[in-house]
Amino acid sequence: MKRNILFSATLLLLSAALLAQTNQPIKLHPQNPHYFLYKGKPTLLVGSGEHYGAVLNLGFNYKTYLQTMAKDGLNTTRLFTGAYVEKPGDFGIKNNTLAPSEQNLLLPWKRSDQNGFELGGNKFDLDKWDENFFIRLKQFMTEANHNGVIVEVNLFSSYYQHGWEYSPLNTKNNINKTDDISAALANTLLNGNILTYQEKYVRKIVRELNGFDNIYFEVQNEPYAIQKDTVILRNEYGDVKDFRNFLEIVSQRSNDWQRKVAGWIKDEENKLPKQHLISQNISNFQYPITNPDPDISIFNFHYALPKAVDENYYLNKVIGFNETGFAGNLNTTYRRQAWRFLMAGGALFNMLDYSFSAGMETGQDTSYKAPGGGSPELRKQFGALKRYFDALDLVKLHPDQHIVKASPGATTEALSDNGKQWIIYMEHIAMKPYTLLLNLPKGKFKVTWTDVVTGKVIQTLMVTSNEIAVPAGLDDKVLMVKAVK
Repeated sequence: MKRNILFSATLLLLSAALLAQTNQPIKLHPQNPHYFLYKGKPTLLVGSGEHYGAVLNLGFNYKTYLQTMAKDGLNTTRLFTGAYVEKPGDFGIKNNTLAPSEQNLLLPWKRSDQNGFELGGNKFDLDKWDENFFIRLKQFMTEANHNGVIVEVNLFSSYYQHGWEYSPLNTKNNINKTDDISAALANTLLNGNILTYQEKYVRKIVRELNGFDNIYFEVQNEPYAIQKDTVILRNEYGDVKDFRNFLEIVSQRSNDWQRKVAGWIKDEENKLPKQHLISQNISNFQYPITNPDPDISIFNFHYALPKAVDENYYLNKVIGFNETGFAGNLNTTYRRQAWRFLMAGGALFNMLDYSFSAGMETGQDTSYKAPGGGSPELRKQFGALKRYFDALDLVKLHPDQHIVKASPGATTEALSDNGKQWIIYMEHIAMKPYTLLLNLPKGKFKVTWTDVVTGKVIQTLMVTSNEIAVPAGLDDKVLMVKAVK
Protein backbone atom coordinates (compact mmCIF):
# COMPACT_ATOMS: atom_id res chain seq x y z
CA MET A 1 0.00 0.00 0.00
CA LYS A 2 2.79 2.43 0.93
CA ARG A 3 4.54 1.67 -2.39
CA ASN A 4 1.33 2.47 -4.30
CA ILE A 5 0.91 5.74 -2.41
CA LEU A 6 4.53 6.75 -3.18
CA PHE A 7 4.09 5.79 -6.83
CA SER A 8 0.90 7.85 -7.09
CA ALA A 9 2.55 10.83 -5.41
CA THR A 10 5.48 10.61 -7.84
CA LEU A 11 3.10 10.55 -10.79
CA LEU A 12 1.30 13.62 -9.46
CA LEU A 13 4.58 15.50 -9.05
CA LEU A 14 5.67 14.57 -12.57
CA SER A 15 2.30 15.62 -13.98
CA ALA A 16 2.46 18.92 -12.13
CA ALA A 17 6.00 19.54 -13.40
CA LEU A 18 4.94 18.76 -16.98
CA LEU A 19 1.91 21.04 -16.69
CA ALA A 20 4.06 23.85 -15.31
CA GLN A 21 6.49 23.41 -18.21
CA THR A 22 3.76 23.54 -20.85
CA ASN A 23 1.89 26.45 -19.23
CA GLN A 24 4.60 29.05 -19.78
CA PRO A 25 5.24 31.75 -22.38
CA ILE A 26 7.45 30.85 -25.30
CA LYS A 27 11.09 31.18 -24.25
CA LEU A 28 14.61 30.33 -25.33
CA HIS A 29 15.42 26.66 -24.96
CA PRO A 30 17.66 26.29 -21.89
CA GLN A 31 19.76 23.56 -23.56
CA ASN A 32 20.12 25.35 -26.89
CA PRO A 33 19.06 29.02 -26.71
CA HIS A 34 19.36 29.40 -30.49
CA TYR A 35 15.89 27.79 -30.59
CA PHE A 36 12.63 28.24 -28.69
CA LEU A 37 10.92 26.13 -26.04
CA TYR A 38 7.13 26.15 -26.18
CA LYS A 39 4.64 23.82 -24.54
CA GLY A 40 7.52 21.63 -23.40
CA LYS A 41 8.97 21.13 -26.89
CA PRO A 42 11.85 22.71 -28.83
CA THR A 43 10.57 24.68 -31.80
CA LEU A 44 11.21 27.31 -34.41
CA LEU A 45 8.77 29.78 -35.96
CA VAL A 46 7.69 29.89 -39.61
CA GLY A 47 5.04 32.26 -40.95
CA SER A 48 3.65 33.87 -44.09
CA GLY A 49 1.10 36.45 -43.06
CA GLU A 50 -0.86 39.62 -43.64
CA HIS A 51 0.65 43.10 -43.42
CA TYR A 52 0.38 43.46 -39.62
CA GLY A 53 -3.04 45.13 -39.39
CA ALA A 54 -5.21 42.21 -38.28
CA VAL A 55 -6.37 43.90 -35.05
CA LEU A 56 -6.48 47.59 -35.90
CA ASN A 57 -8.43 46.85 -39.12
CA LEU A 58 -12.04 46.08 -38.19
CA GLY A 59 -12.69 44.92 -41.74
CA PHE A 60 -10.26 42.02 -41.35
CA ASN A 61 -11.63 38.64 -40.21
CA TYR A 62 -8.75 37.44 -38.05
CA LYS A 63 -10.47 34.16 -37.12
CA THR A 64 -10.48 32.95 -40.71
CA TYR A 65 -6.93 34.23 -41.16
CA LEU A 66 -5.53 32.39 -38.13
CA GLN A 67 -7.38 29.22 -39.08
CA THR A 68 -5.78 29.45 -42.52
CA MET A 69 -2.33 29.82 -40.96
CA ALA A 70 -2.88 26.71 -38.85
CA LYS A 71 -4.25 24.74 -41.81
CA ASP A 72 -1.14 25.63 -43.81
CA GLY A 73 1.07 24.33 -40.98
CA LEU A 74 2.50 27.73 -40.01
CA ASN A 75 2.91 29.03 -36.49
CA THR A 76 3.76 32.73 -36.35
CA THR A 77 2.50 36.16 -37.42
CA ARG A 78 3.47 39.80 -36.80
CA LEU A 79 1.11 42.39 -35.37
CA PHE A 80 1.31 46.20 -35.15
CA THR A 81 -0.54 47.77 -32.24
CA GLY A 82 -1.42 51.32 -33.23
CA ALA A 83 1.49 53.73 -32.88
CA TYR A 84 2.01 53.36 -36.62
CA VAL A 85 -0.58 53.00 -39.40
CA GLU A 86 -0.48 53.48 -43.15
CA LYS A 87 -2.53 55.25 -45.78
CA PRO A 88 -4.10 53.31 -48.66
CA GLY A 89 -1.60 53.16 -51.50
CA ASP A 90 1.54 53.40 -49.35
CA PHE A 91 4.43 51.27 -50.66
CA GLY A 92 2.40 50.32 -53.74
CA ILE A 93 0.22 47.88 -51.79
CA LYS A 94 -3.31 47.83 -53.18
CA ASN A 95 -5.18 45.94 -50.42
CA ASN A 96 -3.10 46.85 -47.39
CA THR A 97 -4.42 45.50 -44.10
CA LEU A 98 -2.36 48.12 -42.26
CA ALA A 99 -4.23 50.89 -44.10
CA PRO A 100 -7.91 50.37 -43.26
CA SER A 101 -10.71 52.70 -44.25
CA GLU A 102 -11.65 55.51 -41.88
CA GLN A 103 -14.65 53.50 -40.62
CA ASN A 104 -12.55 50.38 -39.93
CA LEU A 105 -9.59 51.95 -38.12
CA LEU A 106 -9.42 50.96 -34.43
CA LEU A 107 -6.55 52.24 -32.28
CA PRO A 108 -5.71 52.01 -28.56
CA TRP A 109 -6.76 55.59 -27.84
CA LYS A 110 -10.27 57.05 -27.74
CA ARG A 111 -11.36 59.63 -30.26
CA SER A 112 -11.99 63.13 -28.93
CA ASP A 113 -14.83 65.41 -29.97
CA GLN A 114 -12.48 67.48 -32.16
CA ASN A 115 -12.31 66.86 -35.88
CA GLY A 116 -8.97 66.75 -37.66
CA PHE A 117 -7.27 63.32 -37.72
CA GLU A 118 -5.12 63.14 -40.84
CA LEU A 119 -6.78 59.93 -42.07
CA GLY A 120 -10.30 61.13 -41.33
CA GLY A 121 -12.54 61.52 -38.30
CA ASN A 122 -11.82 63.04 -34.91
CA LYS A 123 -8.46 63.48 -33.25
CA PHE A 124 -7.35 61.14 -30.45
CA ASP A 125 -7.20 61.71 -26.70
CA LEU A 126 -3.99 60.04 -25.54
CA ASP A 127 -5.16 60.16 -21.92
CA LYS A 128 -8.09 57.82 -22.63
CA TRP A 129 -8.00 54.21 -23.79
CA ASP A 130 -10.43 52.73 -26.28
CA GLU A 131 -11.22 49.48 -24.53
CA ASN A 132 -12.74 48.11 -27.74
CA PHE A 133 -9.23 47.90 -29.13
CA PHE A 134 -7.96 45.87 -26.19
CA ILE A 135 -10.99 43.58 -26.30
CA ARG A 136 -10.27 42.85 -29.97
CA LEU A 137 -6.55 42.50 -29.25
CA LYS A 138 -7.15 39.86 -26.59
CA GLN A 139 -9.71 38.07 -28.72
CA PHE A 140 -7.09 37.90 -31.48
CA MET A 141 -4.51 36.47 -29.07
CA THR A 142 -7.00 33.90 -27.79
CA GLU A 143 -7.79 32.78 -31.34
CA ALA A 144 -4.09 32.68 -32.22
CA ASN A 145 -3.41 30.53 -29.18
CA HIS A 146 -6.24 28.19 -30.15
CA ASN A 147 -4.62 27.77 -33.58
CA GLY A 148 -1.08 27.32 -32.28
CA VAL A 149 0.14 30.67 -33.65
CA ILE A 150 2.87 32.67 -31.88
CA VAL A 151 2.35 36.42 -32.24
CA GLU A 152 5.09 39.00 -32.51
CA VAL A 153 3.58 42.07 -30.85
CA ASN A 154 5.33 45.00 -32.48
CA LEU A 155 5.02 48.17 -30.43
CA PHE A 156 6.55 50.85 -32.67
CA SER A 157 7.83 51.43 -36.19
CA SER A 158 9.89 53.96 -38.09
CA TYR A 159 7.66 56.41 -39.91
CA TYR A 160 9.30 56.42 -43.36
CA GLN A 161 8.20 59.09 -45.83
CA HIS A 162 4.84 60.24 -44.51
CA GLY A 163 3.86 57.83 -41.72
CA TRP A 164 4.42 60.36 -38.94
CA GLU A 165 1.63 62.44 -40.50
CA TYR A 166 -0.84 59.65 -39.64
CA SER A 167 0.37 58.78 -36.13
CA PRO A 168 -1.90 59.53 -33.16
CA LEU A 169 1.27 60.62 -31.32
CA ASN A 170 1.76 63.47 -33.78
CA THR A 171 0.51 66.70 -32.26
CA LYS A 172 -1.71 67.31 -35.31
CA ASN A 173 -3.66 64.13 -34.55
CA ASN A 174 -4.31 64.43 -30.83
CA ILE A 175 -5.74 66.96 -28.38
CA ASN A 176 -2.96 66.50 -25.82
CA LYS A 177 -0.50 69.01 -27.22
CA THR A 178 2.33 66.57 -27.77
CA ASP A 179 5.54 68.30 -28.81
CA ASP A 180 5.81 69.24 -32.47
CA ILE A 181 8.81 67.22 -33.65
CA SER A 182 10.11 65.66 -36.87
CA ALA A 183 9.51 62.02 -37.80
CA ALA A 184 13.18 61.17 -37.32
CA LEU A 185 12.96 62.11 -33.63
CA ALA A 186 9.69 60.36 -32.78
CA ASN A 187 11.30 57.14 -31.55
CA THR A 188 14.28 58.67 -29.79
CA LEU A 189 15.02 60.27 -26.45
CA LEU A 190 14.76 63.62 -28.23
CA ASN A 191 10.97 63.41 -28.62
CA GLY A 192 9.91 65.67 -25.76
CA ASN A 193 6.69 64.83 -23.90
CA ILE A 194 5.83 62.11 -26.43
CA LEU A 195 8.05 59.79 -24.39
CA THR A 196 5.53 59.89 -21.53
CA TYR A 197 2.69 58.80 -23.79
CA GLN A 198 4.83 56.08 -25.35
CA GLU A 199 5.56 54.67 -21.91
CA LYS A 200 1.89 54.61 -20.93
CA TYR A 201 1.05 52.85 -24.20
CA VAL A 202 3.75 50.18 -23.76
CA ARG A 203 2.85 49.44 -20.16
CA LYS A 204 -0.86 49.22 -21.00
CA ILE A 205 -0.29 46.67 -23.78
CA VAL A 206 2.10 44.67 -21.61
CA ARG A 207 -0.46 44.48 -18.81
CA GLU A 208 -3.31 43.55 -21.12
CA LEU A 209 -1.36 40.71 -22.75
CA ASN A 210 0.45 39.31 -19.73
CA GLY A 211 -1.79 36.27 -19.43
CA PHE A 212 -0.92 34.94 -22.89
CA ASP A 213 1.86 32.43 -23.55
CA ASN A 214 1.88 32.69 -27.35
CA ILE A 215 3.51 36.12 -27.69
CA TYR A 216 6.79 37.98 -27.63
CA PHE A 217 7.30 41.74 -27.89
CA GLU A 218 9.31 43.59 -30.52
CA VAL A 219 10.44 47.10 -29.63
CA GLN A 220 10.43 48.74 -33.05
CA ASN A 221 10.09 47.81 -36.69
CA GLU A 222 13.07 48.99 -38.77
CA PRO A 223 14.58 51.59 -36.40
CA TYR A 224 17.40 52.05 -38.89
CA ALA A 225 15.06 53.63 -41.48
CA ILE A 226 15.80 57.24 -40.52
CA GLN A 227 14.74 59.71 -43.20
CA LYS A 228 16.74 62.82 -44.09
CA ASP A 229 15.56 65.72 -41.98
CA THR A 230 16.10 69.47 -42.41
CA VAL A 231 15.46 70.32 -38.77
CA ILE A 232 18.30 72.19 -37.04
CA LEU A 233 18.53 70.79 -33.54
CA ARG A 234 19.77 72.57 -30.46
CA ASN A 235 20.63 70.37 -27.49
CA GLU A 236 23.59 69.67 -25.25
CA TYR A 237 25.70 69.10 -28.35
CA GLY A 238 24.98 72.61 -29.62
CA ASP A 239 23.74 73.45 -33.12
CA VAL A 240 23.60 70.39 -35.38
CA LYS A 241 23.96 71.71 -38.89
CA ASP A 242 25.69 68.82 -40.53
CA PHE A 243 23.31 66.00 -41.50
CA ARG A 244 25.89 63.32 -40.80
CA ASN A 245 26.28 64.52 -37.23
CA PHE A 246 22.51 64.74 -36.99
CA LEU A 247 22.16 61.10 -38.01
CA GLU A 248 24.81 59.99 -35.54
CA ILE A 249 23.03 61.74 -32.68
CA VAL A 250 19.61 60.45 -33.72
CA SER A 251 20.98 56.92 -34.16
CA GLN A 252 22.49 56.90 -30.67
CA ARG A 253 19.37 58.38 -29.12
CA SER A 254 17.32 55.79 -31.02
CA ASN A 255 19.43 52.98 -29.53
CA ASP A 256 19.07 54.49 -26.07
CA TRP A 257 15.31 54.82 -26.64
CA GLN A 258 15.01 51.17 -27.67
CA ARG A 259 16.74 50.14 -24.45
CA LYS A 260 14.35 52.39 -22.57
CA VAL A 261 11.32 50.68 -24.15
CA ALA A 262 12.72 47.21 -23.42
CA GLY A 263 13.24 48.39 -19.84
CA TRP A 264 9.58 49.46 -19.60
CA ILE A 265 8.49 45.99 -20.70
CA LYS A 266 10.79 44.30 -18.18
CA ASP A 267 9.82 46.63 -15.36
CA GLU A 268 6.10 46.23 -15.95
CA GLU A 269 6.32 42.45 -16.20
CA ASN A 270 8.31 42.27 -12.97
CA LYS A 271 5.01 43.22 -11.29
CA LEU A 272 3.04 40.57 -13.22
CA PRO A 273 2.84 36.76 -13.22
CA LYS A 274 4.48 36.12 -16.60
CA GLN A 275 7.62 37.32 -18.36
CA HIS A 276 7.89 37.36 -22.14
CA LEU A 277 10.74 37.47 -24.62
CA ILE A 278 11.69 40.79 -26.22
CA SER A 279 13.09 41.17 -29.72
CA GLN A 280 15.06 43.94 -31.39
CA ASN A 281 15.06 44.57 -35.13
CA ILE A 282 18.75 45.09 -35.96
CA SER A 283 19.07 45.82 -39.68
CA ASN A 284 18.38 44.67 -43.20
CA PHE A 285 20.53 41.85 -44.60
CA GLN A 286 23.24 41.39 -41.93
CA TYR A 287 25.07 43.24 -39.16
CA PRO A 288 27.51 42.07 -36.44
CA ILE A 289 25.99 42.97 -33.08
CA THR A 290 28.20 44.40 -30.35
CA ASN A 291 27.16 45.57 -26.89
CA PRO A 292 23.75 43.83 -27.03
CA ASP A 293 20.98 44.90 -24.68
CA PRO A 294 20.76 42.14 -22.02
CA ASP A 295 16.96 42.49 -22.03
CA ILE A 296 16.82 41.29 -25.66
CA SER A 297 16.43 37.58 -26.40
CA ILE A 298 15.61 37.67 -30.13
CA PHE A 299 17.65 39.63 -32.65
CA ASN A 300 15.60 40.07 -35.83
CA PHE A 301 16.72 41.01 -39.34
CA HIS A 302 14.78 41.95 -42.47
CA TYR A 303 15.63 40.57 -45.94
CA ALA A 304 18.26 38.62 -44.09
CA LEU A 305 21.29 36.73 -45.32
CA PRO A 306 22.56 33.56 -43.62
CA LYS A 307 25.61 35.59 -42.58
CA ALA A 308 23.36 37.45 -40.12
CA VAL A 309 23.24 34.18 -38.17
CA ASP A 310 26.93 33.39 -38.63
CA GLU A 311 28.07 36.78 -37.34
CA ASN A 312 25.84 36.71 -34.27
CA TYR A 313 25.70 33.05 -33.27
CA TYR A 314 28.08 33.81 -30.41
CA LEU A 315 25.28 35.70 -28.62
CA ASN A 316 23.56 32.40 -27.76
CA LYS A 317 20.18 33.96 -28.50
CA VAL A 318 17.63 33.44 -31.26
CA ILE A 319 18.49 35.08 -34.58
CA GLY A 320 15.35 35.77 -36.61
CA PHE A 321 14.33 36.77 -40.13
CA ASN A 322 10.96 38.38 -39.48
CA GLU A 323 10.24 40.26 -42.69
CA THR A 324 10.67 39.65 -46.39
CA GLY A 325 8.31 40.34 -49.25
CA PHE A 326 9.74 43.05 -51.49
CA ALA A 327 11.53 40.76 -53.97
CA GLY A 328 8.90 40.01 -56.60
CA ASN A 329 6.32 37.24 -56.54
CA LEU A 330 8.25 34.04 -57.34
CA ASN A 331 7.72 31.29 -54.76
CA THR A 332 11.28 30.09 -55.35
CA THR A 333 12.74 33.35 -54.04
CA TYR A 334 11.05 33.21 -50.64
CA ARG A 335 11.25 29.45 -50.18
CA ARG A 336 14.99 29.61 -50.70
CA GLN A 337 15.34 32.55 -48.32
CA ALA A 338 13.61 30.53 -45.61
CA TRP A 339 15.65 27.36 -46.11
CA ARG A 340 18.96 29.24 -46.28
CA PHE A 341 18.33 31.17 -43.10
CA LEU A 342 16.98 28.35 -40.94
CA MET A 343 19.67 25.96 -42.16
CA ALA A 344 22.27 28.56 -41.15
CA GLY A 345 21.03 28.24 -37.56
CA GLY A 346 18.24 30.80 -37.45
CA ALA A 347 15.04 30.01 -35.56
CA LEU A 348 12.44 32.36 -37.02
CA PHE A 349 11.22 33.16 -40.53
CA ASN A 350 8.23 35.29 -41.55
CA MET A 351 7.23 36.86 -44.84
CA LEU A 352 4.65 39.36 -45.99
CA ASP A 353 1.95 37.43 -47.86
CA TYR A 354 -0.07 39.80 -50.00
CA SER A 355 -2.66 37.16 -50.87
CA PHE A 356 -4.21 38.02 -47.49
CA SER A 357 -6.43 41.10 -47.33
CA ALA A 358 -9.70 42.26 -45.82
CA GLY A 359 -12.34 40.06 -47.44
CA MET A 360 -9.73 37.52 -48.55
CA GLU A 361 -8.56 36.13 -45.20
CA THR A 362 -8.07 32.65 -46.70
CA GLY A 363 -5.05 34.04 -48.54
CA GLN A 364 -6.13 32.97 -52.00
CA ASP A 365 -6.11 36.31 -53.82
CA THR A 366 -3.05 36.13 -56.08
CA SER A 367 -4.23 39.03 -58.26
CA TYR A 368 -2.87 41.54 -55.75
CA LYS A 369 -0.82 44.61 -56.65
CA ALA A 370 2.14 44.65 -54.28
CA PRO A 371 5.95 44.61 -54.22
CA GLY A 372 6.12 40.96 -53.15
CA GLY A 373 4.37 37.62 -53.34
CA GLY A 374 2.37 35.09 -51.38
CA SER A 375 0.01 32.27 -52.25
CA PRO A 376 -1.51 29.03 -50.94
CA GLU A 377 1.15 27.12 -52.86
CA LEU A 378 3.99 29.05 -51.21
CA ARG A 379 2.49 28.53 -47.77
CA LYS A 380 2.28 24.82 -48.53
CA GLN A 381 6.03 24.86 -49.22
CA PHE A 382 6.69 26.74 -45.98
CA GLY A 383 4.54 24.14 -44.22
CA ALA A 384 6.74 21.38 -45.63
CA LEU A 385 9.80 23.21 -44.30
CA LYS A 386 8.21 23.54 -40.85
CA ARG A 387 7.30 19.84 -40.72
CA TYR A 388 10.83 18.88 -41.71
CA PHE A 389 12.36 20.87 -38.86
CA ASP A 390 9.72 19.65 -36.42
CA ALA A 391 11.00 16.10 -36.99
CA LEU A 392 14.57 17.06 -36.07
CA ASP A 393 16.14 17.04 -32.62
CA LEU A 394 16.74 20.80 -32.65
CA VAL A 395 18.37 20.90 -29.23
CA LYS A 396 21.38 18.97 -30.53
CA LEU A 397 21.82 20.87 -33.79
CA HIS A 398 24.24 23.66 -34.64
CA PRO A 399 25.59 25.14 -37.90
CA ASP A 400 28.27 23.03 -39.59
CA GLN A 401 30.45 24.75 -42.16
CA HIS A 402 32.88 21.84 -42.54
CA ILE A 403 30.75 18.83 -43.48
CA VAL A 404 30.57 19.81 -47.17
CA LYS A 405 33.97 19.48 -48.85
CA ALA A 406 32.78 20.17 -52.40
CA SER A 407 29.41 20.78 -54.01
CA PRO A 408 29.95 21.67 -57.67
CA GLY A 409 26.24 21.78 -58.50
CA ALA A 410 24.68 23.63 -55.57
CA THR A 411 25.20 26.13 -52.80
CA THR A 412 24.76 24.58 -49.37
CA GLU A 413 23.92 25.27 -45.74
CA ALA A 414 24.34 22.56 -43.10
CA LEU A 415 23.48 21.62 -39.51
CA SER A 416 24.88 18.76 -37.45
CA ASP A 417 24.86 17.23 -33.97
CA ASN A 418 28.58 16.59 -33.48
CA GLY A 419 29.09 13.34 -35.30
CA LYS A 420 25.86 11.33 -35.58
CA GLN A 421 23.62 13.32 -37.89
CA TRP A 422 24.06 15.93 -40.61
CA ILE A 423 21.40 17.97 -42.43
CA ILE A 424 22.46 19.61 -45.70
CA TYR A 425 20.29 21.96 -47.77
CA MET A 426 21.24 22.13 -51.44
CA GLU A 427 20.16 25.02 -53.64
CA HIS A 428 20.76 24.04 -57.25
CA ILE A 429 23.01 26.02 -59.56
CA ALA A 430 23.82 23.19 -62.03
CA MET A 431 21.65 21.74 -64.76
CA LYS A 432 23.35 18.32 -64.88
CA PRO A 433 23.88 15.48 -62.35
CA TYR A 434 26.79 15.87 -59.98
CA THR A 435 28.42 14.30 -56.94
CA LEU A 436 28.47 15.79 -53.46
CA LEU A 437 31.73 15.36 -51.55
CA LEU A 438 31.46 15.32 -47.74
CA ASN A 439 33.81 15.19 -44.76
CA LEU A 440 32.18 12.23 -43.03
CA PRO A 441 34.06 10.08 -40.51
CA LYS A 442 34.63 6.42 -41.30
CA GLY A 443 31.51 4.30 -40.97
CA LYS A 444 28.14 3.40 -42.43
CA PHE A 445 25.45 5.99 -43.00
CA LYS A 446 21.79 6.14 -43.90
CA VAL A 447 21.17 8.85 -46.50
CA THR A 448 17.71 10.33 -47.07
CA TRP A 449 16.97 12.86 -49.83
CA THR A 450 13.87 15.06 -49.58
CA ASP A 451 12.36 17.44 -52.15
CA VAL A 452 11.90 20.77 -50.34
CA VAL A 453 9.07 21.84 -52.66
CA THR A 454 6.80 18.89 -51.90
CA GLY A 455 8.30 17.70 -48.63
CA LYS A 456 8.35 14.15 -50.04
CA VAL A 457 11.24 11.73 -49.68
CA ILE A 458 12.98 11.18 -53.02
CA GLN A 459 15.47 8.48 -52.13
CA THR A 460 16.88 6.54 -49.17
CA LEU A 461 20.08 4.48 -49.32
CA MET A 462 23.05 3.26 -47.30
CA VAL A 463 26.57 4.58 -48.00
CA THR A 464 30.09 4.09 -46.68
CA SER A 465 31.71 6.72 -48.88
CA ASN A 466 32.13 10.49 -48.70
CA GLU A 467 30.99 10.71 -52.32
CA ILE A 468 27.21 10.84 -52.71
CA ALA A 469 25.43 11.09 -56.06
CA VAL A 470 22.75 13.77 -56.09
CA PRO A 471 19.36 12.55 -57.41
CA ALA A 472 18.21 13.96 -60.73
CA GLY A 473 15.82 16.90 -60.80
CA LEU A 474 16.15 20.65 -60.56
CA ASP A 475 14.21 21.21 -57.35
CA ASP A 476 16.20 22.17 -54.25
CA LYS A 477 16.83 19.24 -51.97
CA VAL A 478 17.68 18.55 -48.37
CA LEU A 479 19.90 15.64 -47.38
CA MET A 480 19.86 13.86 -44.03
CA VAL A 481 22.87 11.70 -43.18
CA LYS A 482 22.66 9.47 -40.10
CA ALA A 483 25.42 7.31 -38.69
CA VAL A 484 24.44 3.64 -38.44
CA LYS A 485 26.01 1.35 -35.86
